[in-house]
Amino acid sequence: MNLRPNKTKQQTQYPTGQVIAAFGRHYSIKTVNGEIISCVMRGKKGGIACGDRIEYQLTAAEQGVIETVCPRTSLLYRSDAFKEKIIAANVTQVIIVVAAIPSFSEELINRCLVAAESEDIEVLIVLNKADLVEPAHIAMETLSLYRDLGYRVLPLCALQDISALRPYLSNHLSVLAGQSGMGKSTLLNTLVPQARRATAEISLALDSGCHTTTHSQLYSIDDNSAIIDSPGFQEFGLNHITEESLAWGFVEFHPYLGQCKFNNCRHITEPGCALVQAVQQEKISSRRFGFYHRLLRR
Repeated sequence: MNLRPNKTKQQTQYPTGQVIAAFGRHYSIKTVNGEIISCVMRGKKGGIACGDRIEYQLTAAEQGVIETVCPRTSLLYRSDAFKEKIIAANVTQVIIVVAAIPSFSEELINRCLVAAESEDIEVLIVLNKADLVEPAHIAMETLSLYRDLGYRVLPLCALQDISALRPYLSNHLSVLAGQSGMGKSTLLNTLVPQARRATAEISLALDSGCHTTTHSQLYSIDDNSAIIDSPGFQEFGLNHITEESLAWGFVEFHPYLGQCKFNNCRHITEPGCALVQAVQQEKISSRRFGFYHRLLRR
């Protein structure tokens, strides 16, 4: 899923900007001069994401039309059999936010990890509400599997202190991802105090609730770092991921892929499957292998 230009030297050169908010088919663009303009996409094309670099043409004061979407370095999106939902473009880090309470979906974590791995995007798992000692302890036991796989896991309390998060944001375009109710908005408002005010103003303009994230929005942290807040989700479809890519989305599978007896092995119950043998030898977690089988069924 990529809108890539087919430029020639004869084409008009338009000014560039970055999509910092997406409301359906309307977009807020930050120009190279730091101005904010409202744009639509020319024609009926869509598929523009928060974080996209674009070329635009002004049509009126503070209004314009997007002419081109520049080549992307990454694209994070989810899909099912019927539609695709873009989350963010050009991000270098996905911050998966979970919480001690309410309980989180471990399958959703695995789906996010596969999506991030498929685009070569770094991952940070944040456990919010870590001040709730007993629930946080139980949650960390669950997350220890991912920490042992090499994923960074950071416990914190967004209402108290997020200073431990700041070093992880440096020189990244990060996107917050996770289920609704995990505290992503609270974390963002603590990190970027003006975010609450901006969200309220935009929500009022769209006649939508002020306390629910209904659109993706990019916030600058410093000259080299920014963060995108995205709406929470309860499902993360991976219909766009092939079976081969799905297996590569599990980092601990890598040493065994290509070592199976049959080239078309699906790693279920086939004889001579290197992954099945690795699970039997406890070199791969049976829990993760179970999630792989669930994702095979999408």
